[in-house]
Amino acid sequence: MSRAFWFVAGAGAGAYGLVKARRVAEILTPEGLADRLAGLSVGLHLFGEEVRAGMDEKENDLRGRLGLALHGDQQKTITSGPDHSSDHGKGND
Repeated sequence: MSRAFWFVAGAGAGAYGLVKARRVAEILTPEGLADRLAGLSVGLHLFGEEVRAGMDEKENDLRGRLGLALHGDQQKTITSGPDHSSDHGKGND
């Protein structure tokens, strides 16, 4: 049983090593490198789009909270000022 176990273990390790070697050889070919660089380029492009979308969303959120015109609006400020209805008894008589 011991010899059969080691034979199977050696055959499995050899097959695993062969598959890994083929993958490395494919990666190091000019086509493989071009595919990797193209994938990296697409990934960076998508990441940049996500960052820009997040920045725009956060800018619109902050502009809304501060009462400024939202991104893309023609007005410089929103016409209604801040709500001072909660300023009870502060000399605004």
